[in-house]
Amino acid sequence: PLYTDYAEKLRFVRLPLGKSVNYSAATTLDFPTGTLLVKTFYYSADFRKPGVAKDIIETRLLVKEAAGWQAITYVWNEDLSDALLEIAGDDRNISFIDKAGQKQQVRYVIPNQNQCKGCHNSNDRIMPIGPGVAQLNGTYAYATGAQNQLTYWKTHGMLTQLPALATVPRTAVWNDARTGNLNARARAYLAINCAHCHRREGPAQTSGLFLIEAETDPTVIGINKSPVAAGKGSGGRMVDIKPGDAEGSILWYRMQTRDPGERMPELGRNLVHKEGLALVKEWIDKMK
Repeated sequence: PLYTDYAEKLRFVRLPLGKSVNYSAATTLDFPTGTLLVKTFYYSADFRKPGVAKDIIETRLLVKEAAGWQAITYVWNEDLSDALLEIAGDDRNISFIDKAGQKQQVRYVIPNQNQCKGCHNSNDRIMPIGPGVAQLNGTYAYATGAQNQLTYWKTHGMLTQLPALATVPRTAVWNDARTGNLNARARAYLAINCAHCHRREGPAQTSGLFLIEAETDPTVIGINKSPVAAGKGSGGRMVDIKPGDAEGSILWYRMQTRDPGERMPELGRNLVHKEGLALVKEWIDKMK
C-alpha cells in the first residue's frame, strides 16, 4: 500500500445502483460515472493495539463525474462529529506509539486541492492510483470470510468480464516474501509509492525514470542511469541506481532524507519509511 507517514487507512468503493466495473488489465479499472472511491486516514494511538483508540484525520474522495474524476478532501473535527470540506490544505501534529513501542511524532500534511493533482495526474487528467486489477488480485478478510477481492466483486455484481484468475496480473506484497521474490517485492513497492509520478504519462515524465512494474528496460528503471536534473537532490551520487551499492544510489538517498527539497516522494512523507527503505536497500545491494 501507499506509504503516508505510517498513517493507517480505511478504503471504500461505492458504485451507482445497478452499475458495475468493467474488467480492464490496464493500470486502473474502468469505473462507471457516479463511482465514489473513499479513503480515510487515521492513526491508532498505539500501533501495538490497533483500533483501540483512533485519531481520524481526513477523508479523501475521488468522484467519477461525466467529465472525469474530481478530488475532494474532508477534514474531521476533534470529537469526530463532523468533517468539513478542505480546499486550501492543512496540517496536524500527530503522536503515536509505533509497533516497537517507541513514541513517534509527525507533522501530518493534508494536501490542498492542487496538490491532489500532483499525484493523481495522468496526461493532465485526475485518475485513481491504487484500484487496478494487479493491486486488487489478492485475498481480503471480509466479514463473511477471506476471499479474493476480484472474485468477491464479481460474485456481488460489482465486476464484469473477469477472466480466470490465473490469467490476471498480480502484484507482490512488498513485506510478504510468500508473495514474490526480492525483485518482485521491491518493484511492487516502488510502483505504488513512486510510479504515480514516475511513469511515461505522469508528472515526472521528463525525468526519464519510470517505475511501473511493466517497465523492463534496466536504464528506464534507473539502473546506471544518470539523472536528467537532480541538483542537490542527488546527494553527490551519479546514478539513480548503482548495482551493489544502495547508499551510492540517488534513489536510496532521496528515500532516506527528510530534507523537503530532496526527499521522495515529495508529498505525503515527512518520516522515513524504514521498512520500505530497508527493502529497496537490500534489492539494490544484491544487484549484480
